[in-house]
Amino acid sequence: MQEYDKLKQLVEACADDVAKAEGGNKAAGTRVRKAMQDIKNAAQDVRKTILEVRSSTPQ
Repeated sequence: MQEYDKLKQLVEACADDVAKAEGGNKAAGTRVRKAMQDIKNAAQDVRKTILEVRSSTPQ
């Protein structure tokens, strides 16, 4: 699923900034917060896609 792959890429992309933010880097913390918002939106897209798949398949 394309949406899930995008979600995984977003999580992996912010790993370095998370480590920097833990070390006290304020700019990295700002980047992590922005990335978390993008991850939240991508997770919502995955949820929507799963619901569409579930509702389109006969039971």
